[in-house]
This record gives sequence, structure tokens and C-alpha cells, in this order.
Amino acid sequence: MKKMPNLGVMLISGTSKGIGRHLLEHYLKLGWKVYGCSRSETTFNHENYTHFELDVTDEKLVKKMFSTIRKTDGRLDVTINNAGIASMNHSILTQMDTAKSILETNVLGSFLLSRESGKLMKKNKFGRIINFTTFAVPFKLEGEALYAASKAAVETLTQVMAREFAEFGITINAVAPPAIQTNLVKGVPSETMNNLLQRQAIHRFGEPHEVANVIDFYIKPDSEMVTGQTIYMGGL
Repeated sequence: MKKMPNLGVMLISGTSKGIGRHLLEHYLKLGWKVYGCSRSETTFNHENYTHFELDVTDEKLVKKMFSTIRKTDGRLDVTINNAGIASMNHSILTQMDTAKSILETNVLGSFLLSRESGKLMKKNKFGRIINFTTFAVPFKLEGEALYAASKAAVETLTQVMAREFAEFGITINAVAPPAIQTNLVKGVPSETMNNLLQRQAIHRFGEPHEVANVIDFYIKPDSEMVTGQTIYMGGL
């Protein structure tokens, strides 16, 4: 069994806020060396953290980021594709520029970072890639047509790329967080959120540390037989 180095190298997208920020702090505390990116600059400083200001759909800048990781560390052990865009709106009222942003960030961004991660991870025959999906997919959530469709595509990417990358010792899995009080849901009416919570088996908001727990499971060396899977937190 391929053992993960004691001090691993990790990449997390969307580290400026929300779950991404929590994951950044969580893995730094555990002793990981973390690279992160977001479309905005950061004021977060840590000796084991390097931040890149970029859009995950910008292939040129993404490749430059991976080049830096390769030159600096020569390896990448874990990639967490956390960056994403959501917009709750009726399909009739959804503008095309919003639709394109959702699809490009959620689908192409996840694909691009996974592809480049695979190129670097396969050299060491070890890697863990974790994608983010949503309960809006199985719930067929009204007002989230493009968001749900984009994350359904991410789930398919997870399943297919898991088969493609298995020969390199790389696993790819997905996590669907429960409803969490982050900026993604800040503008959602409380009545709507309460209805969503009632559709979960566990009728409460989730916490970022609970999401980290699922990711911890995925990245364990003992989880090398777990790939192409999606865990829906909160219960369907």
C-alpha cells in the first residue's frame, strides 16, 4: 500500500472564505503544506501556505500555479476542488452570463484542476482528488437548475476520471455538504432554507468541520480502495 508522506502537499481551491477557508486552516493545523487559490487576494498568512490569485477556469494561470508546485515540491498529494458558484433563481429568470459562469467554474474548473493534478500526482503513484457536489442534484432542487446540472456533471467527471486515474494510484471522490450557513446561502430566504433542512434526514445546518471529517476519510492511505464515490451529508 502506498503510504502518504508525513507532511503532505495539498491544493485547495476557493480558500478565501467559507468551507474553503475552514479546510485551509484545518489542514495547516494538521501539518500539511497547503497551496490555495481564489479570485481574490488574501490577507491570510502562514509559513506553510502559498496563495494564488486566479480564476480556476483560466488555463494559463492554473498551469502556472501547478508549475510552481512542481518546481517547489516536486509532488502533490491531495487536491480539493472546493471553488464553486451557485445562483438560486427560476430558470426563466436566469441570465446567460450567470449560466456560463456556473458551468465554467463548477465543471471546467474542477476538470482543469483535476487534470493538472493527475499529471503531477501520477509521477509518485499516489494522489487524492476530492470534488464538491450538492444535495440539489438528488433533490432536483427548484431554482437551482444550472447549479444542479453543473454538479451532476461534476459527479460524472468524478466517476469517469476515477476509472481513468486508478492505474496511477489516484483516487477521485466527491462530497455533497449539507446545508451550511456560508455566503452561498446568505441570500436565500429563511423559509426556503428551513424547507431544505426538512428534506434532509438530519434537520439542521451542517458545520464545516463535519465536511472536513469526510475529506479526512477520503485522503487516508487506508481509503485507497474508495474511488468514484459521492457522500451526501445530512441524508437524502
